[in-house]
Amino acid sequence: MKAVRFHEYGGPDVLRYEDVEVPVPGAGQVRLRVAATTFNGVDANIRGGFMQGPIPVELPHTPGIDVAGTVETLGDGVDGLAVGDRVIGFLPMAGVGAAAEYVIAPAEVLTAAPTTIPLADAAALPAVGLTARQALFEHAKLTAGQRILINGAGGAVGRYAVQMAGSAGAHVIAKGSPRSTAATEEPIEPVDVVLNLAPVEPAQLAALVTLIRDGGTLVNTTVWMPAPSDDKRGVTGINMFVRSDARELAQLVAQVDAGQLRVDIAERVPLAELPALHARAAAGELPSGKIIFTL
Repeated sequence: MKAVRFHEYGGPDVLRYEDVEVPVPGAGQVRLRVAATTFNGVDANIRGGFMQGPIPVELPHTPGIDVAGTVETLGDGVDGLAVGDRVIGFLPMAGVGAAAEYVIAPAEVLTAAPTTIPLADAAALPAVGLTARQALFEHAKLTAGQRILINGAGGAVGRYAVQMAGSAGAHVIAKGSPRSTAATEEPIEPVDVVLNLAPVEPAQLAALVTLIRDGGTLVNTTVWMPAPSDDKRGVTGINMFVRSDARELAQLVAQVDAGQLRVDIAERVPLAELPALHARAAAGELPSGKIIFTL
């Protein structure tokens, strides 16, 4: 089968589109025929060798933490899935990724794919959708009537976060980058929550704290830069790192199929062009939104 892998850490040029053996599932695993995977910023950081501490991968490594595909083979002890099922999942970050024709996935991370959008497009949901959901409701504990400023609202996570926060009855103030198509509105009064999704300078992140009312919360997804707090005013800063959760992912799928959550795709790119896409990312030339790699 064809796969994209890197045999050493480095720039985009270490990625190779090559032939590898078709993997065999073990106990509790399934083999998926991949319909699509995605590009996430963490893929470039793993490839560059910057995440060897928190995300130790075995070389050669295949990137791609999101997967949409069809169950082809079941390993021993797998219940609740059948050959032919169309599924999506957020794969273990330190494991073998889905930038390949086939991938092995732990059965417990998979859930049925949405039925109202193409299977390949559904690959754009797991990692960023779960990031938005966990940031808003698990960490910020957002409730109806609260005011939330989403910084980086035009990106892949931000687009989901704007939809989810609005559906929850919050007043959403969306701030995007100059390239973003997200609505932009300056807050005219303090907010209850700031969700920072953008790689801003530390001074800019600290300035966001001043927009939060006493007792409010700042949730920061750029974990290489600690979230600031203001103890005197009771403002809490939280650094979050998304986790795979099939139950929560199933709830997002239900929202998609009910028309309550829109899946936006910025680009659809053949898998063979993944190395070139990493080069575009390094040059800062990617559009805002989610990019999927189709097979």
